[in-house]
Amino acid sequence: MALQALGMVETRGLVPLIEATDAMVKAASVDLVGWDR
Repeated sequence: MALQALGMVETRGLVPLIEATDAMVKAASVDLVGWDR
């Protein structure tokens, strides 16, 4: 049974977003659904 969760990250700027996404991808199987400016 696979556990699923939804998480959101709010940052100021692209670099912090990339760093947060990188940390999530290294910790679990993550799909980046989209981003909005």
